[in-house]
Amino acid sequence: MRHYYFDHNATTPVAPEVLRGFQETLSEIYGNASSIHHFGQAAKRRLEGARRQIAARLGCEAREIVFTSGGTESDNLAIFGIVRGRHGHVVTSSIEHPAVLNVCAQLEREGADVTYVPVGSHGVVDPDDVRRALRPTTALITIMHANNETGAMQPVRDIAQIAREAGIKFHSDGVQTAGRIPVDVKDLGVDVFSVSGHKFGAPKGVGALYVRKGAELRPILFGGHHERDRRAGTENVPGAVALGMAASLEHDWSNLADLRDRLEHLVVDRVPAAVVNGGRSQRVPNTTNIGFAGIEGEAMVIALDLRGFAVSSGSACSSGVVEPSHVLLAMGQSAEDARSSVRFSLGPGTTVEEIDLLADAVVESVAHLRRISPAVMAHG
Repeated sequence: MRHYYFDHNATTPVAPEVLRGFQETLSEIYGNASSIHHFGQAAKRRLEGARRQIAARLGCEAREIVFTSGGTESDNLAIFGIVRGRHGHVVTSSIEHPAVLNVCAQLEREGADVTYVPVGSHGVVDPDDVRRALRPTTALITIMHANNETGAMQPVRDIAQIAREAGIKFHSDGVQTAGRIPVDVKDLGVDVFSVSGHKFGAPKGVGALYVRKGAELRPILFGGHHERDRRAGTENVPGAVALGMAASLEHDWSNLADLRDRLEHLVVDRVPAAVVNGGRSQRVPNTTNIGFAGIEGEAMVIALDLRGFAVSSGSACSSGVVEPSHVLLAMGQSAEDARSSVRFSLGPGTTVEEIDLLADAVVESVAHLRRISPAVMAHG
């Protein structure tokens, strides 16, 4: 049976040209980038070349890029690095990734105050809610660029203007946008911006954090003077090179919007009670989140996997209990509806033929699951 991949928001395949560069650096450029001898300087040149490539993709200076182990560390470094030790107030949203929400929860345990602004039914933050949440003690606003479950773009530019007028630092988690759609951090107006390589063709385990020149950032790792004293630890040179190469790829994700819309129409027109969550918001082009009333999202994921299609649900499994998506709950859905949703995330290699096959598989899966579970027929 052939298998098809529709879970690019979880991770992407490593691009062939990136893999070649990664393997070459891993085997041939093995020096420590902090060493002054020939081997170390060769590694240093590769590292700095990668830094320039990422900076070019984000529209910033190379010195404003800090290499990390991925999006989670980038978010941790950004938030802890600005807030920890200052006992300041943080403004974030109710739909952030756990890499942000759990950092904020830790800050609360350490004595900081956090305000979680709501979103509307389309999953988008209202900038005025952010403005109203500000206090004299607010040290940071952290709002994601695009949501990982629904794809909903957030009004980052407007929020950045609010932060700038108030003299407050602004961080945005750009893990679902960097390397996929045009991102210019200067135009966005952010102070710090998180990037994860495995979301756009680089290997897992490498990421970056844009830190605007002049923005104070305290380290969360302590050791040597790497990364301009912002992130201690010997740099992952092969990973950085791969990240730089991935950032230089000309893969076009913008045309995926037509394929995404095709999938939505095929499914909604053929599946009773199917609804696109956040479909009226501006979204990243590759992401759709569809609810199937009365059907467990996890059951749909399994049913589609058995038919050869890899997708995901936004639900989290803890101790054997499936928890509803916090994003969909924040959008006003009931726990039952939130559990019934499935995320489909496309990639640069996705074709029309694959979309049509997926739509057929979704229709068949829903019919099968509703047939074996009569209790859901009322929802159909």
